[in-house]
Amino acid sequence: MGEVKSDIEIARAAKKKPIMEIGAKLGIPPEHLLPYGHDKAKVSAEFIAAQKEKRNGRLILVTSINPTPAGEGKTTTTVGLGDGLNRIGKKTIVCIREASLGPCFGIKGGAAGGGYAQVVPMEDINLHFTGDFHAVTAAHNLLAALIDNHIYWGNEQAIDIRRIAWRRVMDMNDRALRQIIGSLGGVANGYPRETGFDITVASEVMAILCLAMDIHDLEKRLGNIIIGYRRDKSPVYARDIKADGAMAVLLKDAMQPNLVQTLENNPAFVHGGPFANIAHGCNSVVATATALKLADYVVTEAGFGADLGAEKFFDIKCRKAGLKPDAAVIVATVRAIKMNGGVKKEDLGRENLDGLRKGCANLGRHVQNVKKFGVPVLVAINHFTSDTEAEIQAIKDYVRTLGSEAVLCKHWAEGSAGIEELAHKVVDLANAGHSQFSPLYPDDMPLFHKIETIAKDIYHASEVIADKVVRDQLRTWEDQGYGHLPICVAKTQYSFSTDPNLRGAPTGHAVPIREVRLAAGAGFIVVVTGEIMTMPGLPKAPSSERIRLNEQGLIEGLF
Repeated sequence: MGEVKSDIEIARAAKKKPIMEIGAKLGIPPEHLLPYGHDKAKVSAEFIAAQKEKRNGRLILVTSINPTPAGEGKTTTTVGLGDGLNRIGKKTIVCIREASLGPCFGIKGGAAGGGYAQVVPMEDINLHFTGDFHAVTAAHNLLAALIDNHIYWGNEQAIDIRRIAWRRVMDMNDRALRQIIGSLGGVANGYPRETGFDITVASEVMAILCLAMDIHDLEKRLGNIIIGYRRDKSPVYARDIKADGAMAVLLKDAMQPNLVQTLENNPAFVHGGPFANIAHGCNSVVATATALKLADYVVTEAGFGADLGAEKFFDIKCRKAGLKPDAAVIVATVRAIKMNGGVKKEDLGRENLDGLRKGCANLGRHVQNVKKFGVPVLVAINHFTSDTEAEIQAIKDYVRTLGSEAVLCKHWAEGSAGIEELAHKVVDLANAGHSQFSPLYPDDMPLFHKIETIAKDIYHASEVIADKVVRDQLRTWEDQGYGHLPICVAKTQYSFSTDPNLRGAPTGHAVPIREVRLAAGAGFIVVVTGEIMTMPGLPKAPSSERIRLNEQGLIEGLF
């Protein structure tokens, strides 16, 4: 076996086709593609609107076990499966999220797949791409500036400056900005107050962009954002300070899905990027809904493990957009399952059937959870060269006891040829008509009961701990007409519990609620648990230390 190429070397060697050719495959005329260079383009709102009466293709969700430092390869499998389905003659589009700059320069290093299952241009997708995130950042911060400006010029809406709910955002990991004092420096700079920054992907504007049906729905949702409260506790909305129109203008182009291609020249929509441990972790409704009109199969992913991404995909995105998934694929690796079974990272390369069997409980929990939504499940074993036959067989045997099937996939090393078996089985499962999808809880269930349902049915917790302040706040929102909204839990991605170190399949743990936030524009209630941060920090040795331009002027270090 020759030297293994890095993801960026593989991506750079790709023989890309002009983006107009990729669009033509889907029946998108050139005048409805807004090109960003030769290899990426936005699909026009007019073209999207004209597809509404077409029937939908099949929707496949790719999710995973709880992430570990050993890696799972969810995006890689999503892209690989899209290529695999196209390889066996099924017209398929991949739909994934855009990458946040913060994690690219922090720990993650990139989010465009890996090996021979990637979307390209990889460098662009992981960096500025088509400017969508910058537009979200600008629209969010415009609203923040308008709030302080409104107060400076007399505060006509009588906003209580102690109860301003809208912070600022930037698309970078910067712990120093989590909590700050703004407007220092005297009268000319306004009224000093405590505020802070979140990361752009945690912004409600990002969630709105990803849940809005079209530009008109987007503007309406932006107007519904609660920016703060008056002294009588009544809410002040973005529309009250006339911010919604200008925000929508900044987001006009960002609202249109981005078309790119895989290494095998198959179409992919890369659009939107809410965090899954903070927001709802799915690509945009517009991209998914459009793809379903243009293809026979759409493969999309939801962020982190199925306890976060899949639950929010089902309970928020599918509920709000009227989507019905036909099948789900849960990605696992031998290495990550062993880590969930207590095996140390440095020992993952050695066969350990005992540790593997212990870790399978995590996989089993996710399989059973997804089935609770009425969606049939396959397991994709994302292959590593250190995996042994006995370990792979042990996972297959275990998954069979759950009434599902596990399939070994070698797309990272072999591209679509390595995932043909899974592609055939996905087609059979999606076409069998077994999906009886329904969300976990009904709209009219009281908010606290919705939180308890997620905690007990998905996390297998014994109780939810919430102060009287939290319970009273939820009841107030119910009285104000927000009781029908779904729940978006902000929780660690590393565990079913709120303790990131509690791996495997814990039971009987408590879920402590730190605070609740009303995202009235996005249309969900955010429930913050444990030590979750809405502005990440950088690690001791961030990925940025290895990212640079080489002597040829090419980017190195993104992976």
